[in-house]
Amino acid sequence: MTEQEFLKLRKEGRDIIKGVNKRHLYPDYQSDQQLKNPQPPLVKAPMRDTAIDLPLNFDALNANASLLDLANARKSSRVYTQENISLLQLSYLLWVTQGIKEIRGKAYATLRTVPCGGGRHPFETYLFVNHVEGLPQGLYHYLPMGHKLEFLGEESDLHKISVSLCEQDWAAKASVVFYWSIVPYRVEWRYGIFSHYKSMIDIGHVGENLYLACTALGLGTCGIGAYDQTLCDTMFELDGEDEFIIYTEPVGTVSEKDLQAEKDFYAFVKEQGL
Repeated sequence: MTEQEFLKLRKEGRDIIKGVNKRHLYPDYQSDQQLKNPQPPLVKAPMRDTAIDLPLNFDALNANASLLDLANARKSSRVYTQENISLLQLSYLLWVTQGIKEIRGKAYATLRTVPCGGGRHPFETYLFVNHVEGLPQGLYHYLPMGHKLEFLGEESDLHKISVSLCEQDWAAKASVVFYWSIVPYRVEWRYGIFSHYKSMIDIGHVGENLYLACTALGLGTCGIGAYDQTLCDTMFELDGEDEFIIYTEPVGTVSEKDLQAEKDFYAFVKEQGL
């Protein structure tokens, strides 16, 4: 890559982040919402005929903690003991990251457990379930409207999961891996060509809620932005254009006995004198 190519690509990336400041360049632009075009569905339709009802008796988890305690204890974990988590724990994680609390208007927007610009919530949640009590190993899709989980198909190839996460073998040992997709038009309908930087902000809210929820349950997680786009999209039957994976986060059981193994991930800091 030449210096000129590098600078061009860097500028393009920075311009995406500065998307809101481009409005003055297109003063006559109108979004589909402004043009009175029909809005897209609030959520993706079920992909299968049947779904599993998820439990909501979260009081049984004894997950109460102060926000300060959770913030202080929150950390990334990459070493998992490969034990089962309960279906109730998984249900809690799904609710805290994408649960729908109410509908605004007749069907204008969803109000969820995470903030999102314009209430558009363009994300869908998919899972690779590895060690969850009562669930067969495989791929799943979360249905937030009814707080249900649909089984998409069996998957036992941990190497495939590792490859989907750019061969990060430690992540494939998690109890469950969250894969979030984005359906861009849900937010494009309202904000049009200025929408995309908002989505990058909003997926961060989702990921941080999963961190805090895992901390409350004594579980470990680690956000991953490195993934094989084509493989991830194919795994969950996504077209890669109108819906595609945008972020991933494995969740697993952890032990204080593995503290040194966690520190070993950053051994290069000491070795290189950084």
